[in-house]
Amino acid sequence: MCSFAGYLRKFPDVFIFPDDDSQAIHFGDHVRLHSRLSTHEDRTNDVGDVIKCLGEELIPGIRNELYPVMSSFGTQAFFSLERAAAPYFGIKAYGVHMNGFVEKDGQKYLWIGKRNESKPTYPGMLDHLVAGGLPHGISCGDNLVKECEEEAGIMKSIASQAMPVGVVSYMDIDGYIYKRDVLFCYDLKLPESFVPKNQDGEVGIPVELVADFIQKTEFFKPNCNLVIIDFLFRHGYAVYLFPVSCFLEPK
Repeated sequence: MCSFAGYLRKFPDVFIFPDDDSQAIHFGDHVRLHSRLSTHEDRTNDVGDVIKCLGEELIPGIRNELYPVMSSFGTQAFFSLERAAAPYFGIKAYGVHMNGFVEKDGQKYLWIGKRNESKPTYPGMLDHLVAGGLPHGISCGDNLVKECEEEAGIMKSIASQAMPVGVVSYMDIDGYIYKRDVLFCYDLKLPESFVPKNQDGEVGIPVELVADFIQKTEFFKPNCNLVIIDFLFRHGYAVYLFPVSCFLEPK
C-alpha cells in the first residue's frame, strides 16, 4: 500500500523529499515545501490545489475550511491548509469544545448532541452540544459564540458567558491519519428552561449517566470523551469513572 507521502511525490513542484534535496538529508525522513513557494498565499494556494487533486476518495470530508499551519498556537501562520487534510499532514489543529449543562433539583445534566448519520467522520455518535474547529483568523471566544448560534441556537448574550476552563490535547494514529489536536474547553451553565434550537437529537442527560456511558460504551465521539472526563474531574464526578473500591488494596 502506498504511503500518503507517496501520493505527494506526484507533485514535485510543490513538495521536496530528502532524496531530492542533498542539503536536507541530514534532517531525516520528512517532506518539505518547494522553495519557490515564498509567500503564505503561494503555499496555501498550491497545497490547496494538491488537496483538490487528491480528492475525497483519499481525504474524505473536504469542506473548504482553512486551518492555520503554525509552529505553536498564536504564532504567525506559515500557510493555511484544508481542515480535512490537517491530520494527513500531521499538522496540529485547534478546536473549541463546550460542556453545556443545566442544574435542576441539585443535579447536573449535560446537554448531549448526536452527530448526523451523513457526517464523513464519526456518523451517528454522541457529541458535545457545541464543538468545532478553530479556523484561520478568528479567536477562540468569537468562534465559540459563532458555533453556539449555529449548532444550538444559543444567543450571543448567553454564549458569551461560557467560561474557559482549560485545554485538552491528544495524538492519534490511524492509517494515513496522524491527529495532533488541541481542544480549548469551556463550561456554560444554561438556564433550566433552555432547549437547543437545532434539535438534531440533543438530549439532557444526568452527569452520572454520561460517566457510565463513557466507562462502558463507545457511544461518544472519542475526543468528546476526553473533554467530558475533564469536566467530571473538575465537577467532582470522578468517582463515577473510578469507584473508590478501585483504589483500595486487595486483602
